[in-house]
Amino acid sequence: MKRYIGLATLALLVMGCEKEDSYQVEEGAMRIEVLHPSATRATETAFESGDVIGLYATEYAGEVAAPLQISGNWANNVATTYNGSVWTPAKKIFWSENKMDVYGYYPYMTPTSIDEHLWSVQLDQSTPETADALSGYEASDFLWAKATGVEQTNGDVQLQFKHKCTKMVIKLVKGEAFTDEFPNDTEVYLHSTVPTATINFTTGNISKDIYGERQKIKARQVSIDTYEVILIPQSITENMPFIEVTMGGISYLTEDMFSYLPGVQYSVAITLNSSPEQIEVEIGGEVTDWE
Repeated sequence: MKRYIGLATLALLVMGCEKEDSYQVEEGAMRIEVLHPSATRATETAFESGDVIGLYATEYAGEVAAPLQISGNWANNVATTYNGSVWTPAKKIFWSENKMDVYGYYPYMTPTSIDEHLWSVQLDQSTPETADALSGYEASDFLWAKATGVEQTNGDVQLQFKHKCTKMVIKLVKGEAFTDEFPNDTEVYLHSTVPTATINFTTGNISKDIYGERQKIKARQVSIDTYEVILIPQSITENMPFIEVTMGGISYLTEDMFSYLPGVQYSVAITLNSSPEQIEVEIGGEVTDWE
């Protein structure tokens, strides 16, 4: 994820330094605090200028929560953009006199269904960010948050975002028989996963597309020997092509079974030797709330 500083506000915010933030809020307007999965305070990681989250709000009838709908909510998919210090909504969200549920998600999209919106991670996550589009990796990282039963008297609405996909960090290791440097044409792929899924915005759950075909996904490079890829949660219950490393015209391909759990980061060490048949795979521990 990217970097951000400060609180997501649906009003004017003036950032303080080493003291409590001072800000002005239009009377009756809602103020939102955004926390990234890796953050313990809203002043820590992870968004950067130009990022957009979507916000929904629903109103209670007495003590009964209204269901989230594709339209007709108190607030409907309000695009809220970060400029490096302040989040600005396309439309202000004002408080109801009743309790409310507030939903947030990233990256911003135009849902066609609240319960079964069809979505996909990118097949090439090495593509860079442009002025008009997220990078392939960033566009594949779905985050979701919900604040339940909030009222104006509670003060700020805190949205603690969570990763809903799976992340794989792949580390290339030189074996005893691998004496060369990793060449510039090195590429890493993850095989045999379905890249398409349906999103339930009410729960934030992502479900693998039961009609989707297994494909290979190109990972993004973060250093000379480290690659990352984001995947749809799913289980591979039989030995299938797993991770492939290509370099200098040679392909190193592993096979394995694996269960990709939602919100979990896995680390895999691939030890390479001079022969594609001499390859070792070591799977490390699980990490949640990754950066």
